[in-house]
Amino acid sequence: MKNFDAIIIGAGQAGPPLAGRFNDAGKTVAIIERKHVGGTCVNTGCKPTKTLVASAYAAHLARRSRDYGIVLDSPVKVDMPAVMRRSHKVTLDSRQSNESWLDGMPNCTLIRGHARFEAKNTVRVGDERLTAPQIFLNVGGRAIIPDFPGIHDVPYMTNSDIVVLDRVPEHLVVIGGSYIGLEFAQMYRRFGAQVTVIEKGPRLVSREDEDISEAIRSILEAEGITIRTGADDIRFRKHGDGVAVHVSAGTPDVIGSDILLAVGRRPNTDDLDLDKAGIETDDRGHIKVDDYLSTNVPGIWALGDCNGKGAFTHTAYNDFEIAAANLFDGEERKVSDRVLGYALYIDPPLGRVGMSETQARKAGRKVLVGTRPMERVGRAVEKGETQGFMKIVADADTREILGAAILGTGGDESIHGVLDMMNAGATYDQLRWAVPIHPTVSELWPTVILGMQPA
Repeated sequence: MKNFDAIIIGAGQAGPPLAGRFNDAGKTVAIIERKHVGGTCVNTGCKPTKTLVASAYAAHLARRSRDYGIVLDSPVKVDMPAVMRRSHKVTLDSRQSNESWLDGMPNCTLIRGHARFEAKNTVRVGDERLTAPQIFLNVGGRAIIPDFPGIHDVPYMTNSDIVVLDRVPEHLVVIGGSYIGLEFAQMYRRFGAQVTVIEKGPRLVSREDEDISEAIRSILEAEGITIRTGADDIRFRKHGDGVAVHVSAGTPDVIGSDILLAVGRRPNTDDLDLDKAGIETDDRGHIKVDDYLSTNVPGIWALGDCNGKGAFTHTAYNDFEIAAANLFDGEERKVSDRVLGYALYIDPPLGRVGMSETQARKAGRKVLVGTRPMERVGRAVEKGETQGFMKIVADADTREILGAAILGTGGDESIHGVLDMMNAGATYDQLRWAVPIHPTVSELWPTVILGMQPA
């Protein structure tokens, strides 16, 4: 039995910095990782995908070069092996940086292997047994493989597979019209593939307001991506040209060379023997935690995707910040204090924070809504990127900013002006009287506020 002050299971976004806090406090900590240090973000998520998005954007911009008065001497070609080598280098550099950081901590032990509970304060990794009074679970998640008829009779990819694909599919069929699926759909269309997106629901990214969903669909269809929504009978079978995907009764099958499953993710909690520690999970497998990220078992916390409180790198890192502040800094930070923001990285990107208009209405708020098309944003016109719009939602009675969205150039960055105001508890009057820099996208937020109307 090896004794530590703390054990961290999983070296994703929350695990390594938390190990650093224990190390700096002079406490011994074991961090256990069964595969790659860095978790989803570094290895199969943000790092590789956003690097690929950048390459796809470069190809798209090169094809539009004449719009900017630039004449290329030859047609644009995509060297997919070179694209993938660049992406892989970004991933490896980040992974190795994390590994070196952990290896350099004198009080930290990085253990490779799969951890399982034997008791509430004891885990086994291979032949080793480890114990600690404090245990933190940061085990992340993985792609859901739905039990579609015929799915196990045909080849398919998940996000983990496609980020190492060094060729351009002839026809990529994406199952799932939400965040992950749409990023890959546009990316591979720009690399040169024919792309079809199949979505079970009536519209894309159903979490968003309908106007945003429809605008996203228009953007993707304008680039030649086929969208099939209302797919109520998805089935697969082998075909001479690859895979045939049945969508709905009375509609033609989609024949694709490659299939990408992007229908959601599930937490990696089913093979930890949580029951031996008495740790409770919900019906989706997420570990139940309170506002301080504590499980029902004293001395055990769950951070990141596995707790169901957020499915993003930044929420996982904020989980670390909350736990560390409460354990080491004498603070009382809570998950419910954070204002949630996120982005969809198609081009142009969608930046979102707080409530949507639909959510605000369902909450019984008296809603004010302001919008502005990107065609009327000077910075977007100057860049030649005028798709999308800006939108802000506020409470008419309290003057509270409830949420905002920007589907447009720089939307993932421009949303932070509103996010920061919401974090500070500011009213929309204070954002209205900000003096933002010209020419930027963010400078239009005061104008959008002035145009708000009851909705």
